[in-house]
Amino acid sequence: MAELTYLQAISDGLREEMRSDERVLMMGEDIGAFGGAFKVTDGFLEEFGSDRVLDTPLAESGIVGTAIGAAVVGMRPVCEMQFADFISCGFDQLVNVAGKMHYRQGLAVPITVRLPSGGGFSGGPFHSQNPEAWFMHAPGLRVLAPSTAQDAKGLVIAAIRDPNPVCFLEHKHLYRRVKGDVAPGAWETPMTARVARSGSDLVVIAYGAMVHTALEATAELDGASVEVLDLRSLVPLDEEAILDSVARCSKVVILDEANATCACGAQVAALIAQHGFEDLDGPVTRVATPDVPIAFSPPLERALLPGVEAVKEACSELLAY
Repeated sequence: MAELTYLQAISDGLREEMRSDERVLMMGEDIGAFGGAFKVTDGFLEEFGSDRVLDTPLAESGIVGTAIGAAVVGMRPVCEMQFADFISCGFDQLVNVAGKMHYRQGLAVPITVRLPSGGGFSGGPFHSQNPEAWFMHAPGLRVLAPSTAQDAKGLVIAAIRDPNPVCFLEHKHLYRRVKGDVAPGAWETPMTARVARSGSDLVVIAYGAMVHTALEATAELDGASVEVLDLRSLVPLDEEAILDSVARCSKVVILDEANATCACGAQVAALIAQHGFEDLDGPVTRVATPDVPIAFSPPLERALLPGVEAVKEACSELLAY
């Protein structure tokens, strides 16, 4: 085991797949000579060459479209969007072509689209979004959002090996802030939820950076035993794990960094309302970002994004219900 940052773990997973499978190639803006906007692919051009590490024009639609073409002839492309927000320019190719290719023509499209997402660094409205719900709504796409270094490596490998197009959410705030022991070699993390901390009085359901917010907020909370469930995979959604936590804890707080309307948390709440209602001892509570663009101003950004105090307050109110 080696201690790696979240960023290093993703890079390690990408290298393992590049080394073991010649069909894997990297595509994106400045990923080659510059090593990527966040340096995830630093050194890849020197190791794997320009035939497999492709610097592309500033054209997200072209990046995703080219990746789809390469995938249907047997390659396994990994596309980097410099920021998750920019995938909107490639939306048609990803949602209407990649996501529907198997349904329309029976063809696998094994592409991985890496999406550096989230706020917390004062990036403003065009560099801080959490667009996962866009793709949860689109049939044919898988959506992954790891919170730990270990899972970041295992899930990026799983994404590359999956025959479906995968949106891989990498939270920028975690890149260099989160470290953990990561196993060497190439291995896959299952696309299922994990219990980040066991509990019995209340469960906080989260993913990505919000898992760490949840753990901090509930470490010592009114003497309560608080479970934290890390979804890891948003599509497929581990419904069994969610309902199991609800059955054991009876009270639920769902935590989203994305804006609240139609977010992942709304889908989780609907699942619980339909299939876990009899196990509830209180209303399903949601904590999320308001339906506004993310501000450049650090104080305004902090006021918008769900923080430790907001999670504490929501949990305390529900525990007292």
